[in-house]
Amino acid sequence: MPETQDQQPPPAVFTAACESIRASATRDDLVVHEMTAPSGLAPYAIAFAADVKPARHGSDSDLGTGRFVLLYDPEEPEEWGGAFRVVCFAQAPLETDIGLDPFVAEVAWSWLVDALKAHGAHYEAASGTATKIISSGFGELAQQGDGAQIELRASWTPLGRNLASHLEGWGELLCMLAGLPPAGEGVSSLAARRAARG
Repeated sequence: MPETQDQQPPPAVFTAACESIRASATRDDLVVHEMTAPSGLAPYAIAFAADVKPARHGSDSDLGTGRFVLLYDPEEPEEWGGAFRVVCFAQAPLETDIGLDPFVAEVAWSWLVDALKAHGAHYEAASGTATKIISSGFGELAQQGDGAQIELRASWTPLGRNLASHLEGWGELLCMLAGLPPAGEGVSSLAARRAARG
C-alpha cells in the first residue's frame, strides 16, 4: 500500500498516478515488485524495486538492481516545480576496463535521458549523480581481484499523466547498465504479475 501521511485517504490524483505506474509494462529481463515507500520524503509515495534476471530471492541481482520512488506533495515544493517527483537509483557491475573509462558516468546519464525519451516520459528539473566505483580486494578478499560498478541516482519532475512511462524508462536504463541491448518486444505488465502471484 502506498505510504500516506497520518493514514488519510490519498488524494484522487495520487491514486490515479499509482494505478498508472502499476500498469507499467517492463522488460522480461527484470523482476519488479512494489515495496514499502520511504517515509519523510513527501506526504504520499509509492516505491518499486527491480533486479535484472537472474535475481536471487531476497537479495539484489549480481547483474543490476535499482529502486524507483514516486513522491506526491499537493503543496508543490518550489524545488520540484510540481506536485510529483521521481527519485530513482540504479546500480550495475562493469568490466574493470570500462569502469576506468573517464566518460562512463556521462554515458550512464545519457542512457537515462535516452531511455526516458524512448518511452515517451516527459519531465523537467532533472538532476542526479553518476558514480563509478573501482575496487581491489586484499587479504582474504584478494582472490576477488579488481572490480568496478556504476551507480546512478537521479530525480526529476514528471509531466503529463503517463507516469507509467517513467518507470518503464528507468527499467530500460537498468537493463542497459547491466549490458543488455535496448528492448524491442518482450515486455510484461506489473499488474499481470501481481495477479499471477495472487
